[in-house]
Amino acid sequence: MSTIAIPQPRRVLADLLPRTVVTNVALVVGAAMLMGALAQISIPLGFTPVPLTGQTLGVMLVGTALGWRRAGAAMALYVAVGVAGMPWFADHASGFPAANFGYLIGFIVAGAALGWVASLGADRNIAKAFVAMAVGDAIVFLIGVTWLKYDLHVSVATAISLGLTPFVWGELIKAGVAGVALPSSWRLVDRTTKES
Repeated sequence: MSTIAIPQPRRVLADLLPRTVVTNVALVVGAAMLMGALAQISIPLGFTPVPLTGQTLGVMLVGTALGWRRAGAAMALYVAVGVAGMPWFADHASGFPAANFGYLIGFIVAGAALGWVASLGADRNIAKAFVAMAVGDAIVFLIGVTWLKYDLHVSVATAISLGLTPFVWGELIKAGVAGVALPSSWRLVDRTTKES
């Protein structure tokens, strides 16, 4: 009889901090605030309701650094507080951004998914980290473009041209930045630990 090896969860960067309720709450709230700040790096594109923002970079970094529970909670908090009225969506928006709401839901799913793959070690080397970030980004855009299609009542091709195509190169760059940042952070942690 053969057995299947199931990968055992590893630590994510946030696990290096003391595991207390206060620490976890601070990480979740801080990550939600980071998302709000990155949303303000926003470039409206006249031909689409979807702006170019720093949010997907935030999802990649938060998801892989915090792990799936804290990252999912941080993204859910970011979305809930923004819907409740905090003006920290792109361009200081709040409430229910109809056309873009799918991307916000995608942030929650992708943040948790990235946290899960990071716990399996996908944030430890650049190649795996880049692939993980690209997959996380694909989750955001899959949900976002699908929502956009139905909200705007357009074809799949039009939704893709409005909600994905203009962002591909920028997203690859963000995935590259995050894909280098996380493994580099782990190397720094390993070096610091060995020197202690």
